[in-house]
Amino acid sequence: MASENSEVKILGAWASPFVMRPRIALHLKSVEYDFIEENLITKSELLLKSNPVHKKIPVLLHNDKPVCESNVIVQYIDEAFSSGSSIFPSDPYDRAIHRFWAAYIDDKWFPIMMAASRADTPEAKATAIDQLKEGLLLLEDAFIKLSNGKPFFGGDDVGFVDIAFGSYLGWVRASEQMGCTKLIDESTTPSLATWADNFCGHEAVKDVMPETDKLVEFALTMIPKFKEAAAAAAAAST
Repeated sequence: MASENSEVKILGAWASPFVMRPRIALHLKSVEYDFIEENLITKSELLLKSNPVHKKIPVLLHNDKPVCESNVIVQYIDEAFSSGSSIFPSDPYDRAIHRFWAAYIDDKWFPIMMAASRADTPEAKATAIDQLKEGLLLLEDAFIKLSNGKPFFGGDDVGFVDIAFGSYLGWVRASEQMGCTKLIDESTTPSLATWADNFCGHEAVKDVMPETDKLVEFALTMIPKFKEAAAAAAAAST
C-alpha cells in the first residue's frame, strides 16, 4: 500500500482531457502531488524517459516509478492509495460494466468527436455530429442504469466512468462555442445535462477543469502548430 507521504508527480498539460483523469483521481483520494507542465511540441527528457513507448502524457511518477496511460493511472491510484472512497464499484460485475463504458467512451465516442472537429465538409461534419448524438443517447441510458437515481455514474460520488467521460466536457463545451451544435442538451439527454453540471462543480474537478474560453484560444493557436510539427516529423522520416 502506498504511503500518503510518498512522492507523487504528474507529467501533463493543462488542456489535455487525459491529464485531467489522474488529477481528479488524486483529488478524490486526497493525495498531494506535484504537477509538471509539459511542452507538447518539444517534449522533456523526463517525459521521454518516463514513457519511452508512447512518449505521451499523462505520466504518473510515484516514488520515481512511472505509470502511463490515463485509465491505467486512475486504476493504479485507486489501488495504491487507501484514502478516500473507491473509484470503482466493489462488485466484480459492476466493475466490468464501468470498464466497458469507459472503453466505449474512449474507443468509439471520442474518435467521432475528433472526426467532427476535423471534418472538412459540412456533410462530413453533420454525419459525425449525428453519430455523436446517437452515442450520447446510449450514455444517457447508461447513466440512468448505473447511477440508480444518484448524481453520478459512480452513484453518490464521482467514479471511473464519470472521470472517463467528464474529462472531455471542457472540450465538448469548447466545440459548442466554436460553432458545433449543442451536444449535451437538456431536451434530449436531460440526465447527462444535470450530471455534467454536477461533475464540473465537484470539489475534485472544478480546479482542474479548463475554462471554455481558454480551451477555445488554445485550439485556435496551438492546433496549427501541432499540425506543422506533425508534418515536419513526417517529412523528416521520409
